[in-house]
Amino acid sequence: MSPDSAHPLRVEATLDTGLSRWAWLVKWILAFPHHIVLLFLQIAFVPLTCVAFFAILITGRYPRPIFDFNVGVIRWSTRVNYYASTVLGTDTYPPFTLKDVADYPIRVDVAYPDRLSRGLVLVKWLLVIPQLLVVMLLVTGGWTAYKYIAEYSPFSSGLIGLLTLVAMVILASTGRYPQGLFDLLMGLVRWTMRVLVYAALMTDEYPPFRLDMGGGESMAGLPGPAGAG
Repeated sequence: MSPDSAHPLRVEATLDTGLSRWAWLVKWILAFPHHIVLLFLQIAFVPLTCVAFFAILITGRYPRPIFDFNVGVIRWSTRVNYYASTVLGTDTYPPFTLKDVADYPIRVDVAYPDRLSRGLVLVKWLLVIPQLLVVMLLVTGGWTAYKYIAEYSPFSSGLIGLLTLVAMVILASTGRYPQGLFDLLMGLVRWTMRVLVYAALMTDEYPPFRLDMGGGESMAGLPGPAGAG
């Protein structure tokens, strides 16, 4: 990515070499303990985002403890999805933590905003509708798009789910994950996650209508890990 394409959200992923041809068939079962924990974390995410809404409206600031927690939830969920359902680019079991794990194959962070627009927070739900239409195409139907935004649910259908399935069929047949398909999937995931952080009021930067493909994205420029556990 060029410097001009910098976005507060950073997603950096590495495709594992030597992926198992068949482990993807059972990863969703192995990840079940994570989904139980994430259920409660995601439930907490919603009221905390409502608290952040009023804090931004009154003070122009997103409360840092809530921001760190919400980034941690997104980070944890992304690791689990990357392992078990979306992209399936690693066989490394995800850790149970909200914190950034530097040696895990996918890393997520969001730069903390010093100030946020008080007026914009009132209309982001409206401004994000065109982006949600894109997410609908990437995921499946309209309800699933909103469900993803609200619950960070894994992609089980839609374009991303279909491409992930194609990648797994190729992996099972050849023992290799096609690099071009991985790059495309990461671009699609990155796009949807930018919509997510905007809809969650974590940035005022509108998600670009742009497909930034590939797993590499510099984590430099961020003020350190944003999700203390």
